[in-house]
Amino acid sequence: MKARLPLFLALLFIGQASMAQFKLGVKAGTNISKIDGKSFKEEFGYGYLLGGYVNVGLGSKLSVQPEVLFSQSQSKVDNQFSTIYQDAFADASSGKVKLNYLSIPIVLDYRLNKLLSLQAGPQFSILMNKDKNLLQNGKAAFDNGDLSVLGGANIHLGKLNVTGRYGVGLNNLNDIDDKDKWKSQSIQLSLGITL
Repeated sequence: MKARLPLFLALLFIGQASMAQFKLGVKAGTNISKIDGKSFKEEFGYGYLLGGYVNVGLGSKLSVQPEVLFSQSQSKVDNQFSTIYQDAFADASSGKVKLNYLSIPIVLDYRLNKLLSLQAGPQFSILMNKDKNLLQNGKAAFDNGDLSVLGGANIHLGKLNVTGRYGVGLNNLNDIDDKDKWKSQSIQLSLGITL
């Protein structure tokens, strides 16, 4: 009897997944972000986001939407940055810090009506180091990645989607020392096309 329950649940899940609606799409937009901390200026910088998504329907109003995005975040360092880290970063001498991420948001999409849906969920971001390959960057994701919580809305215009989300970082991005805590904030605005 105990062996039948997991088998029944597996068959139920496979049956549900086979009836689920899959929609593939691509998206591009802007990533307006900043890093909070006394080393950075209190202003947002503009970057980009580009990637794809899969929307898996779980009913008439609910779906899960995992995405894979290449995104760039930009922040400006404050005068205190060089005081705290004493020119530890050559790129920071220009006043700007650019961070390239492979971001993986997994949002729950609740459709209010034909035009509008609300989205919320986690986003896992892996800092892409130019000196390492994709596999090496992936292995370091849990050490120097960024975990964020996203919330926003999606406007459906046929096959065209306009998405706006706000994200708040949950972990400290500073892996140098404990002199300053760095947390991310972002506003993602994107245009998507369902294929």
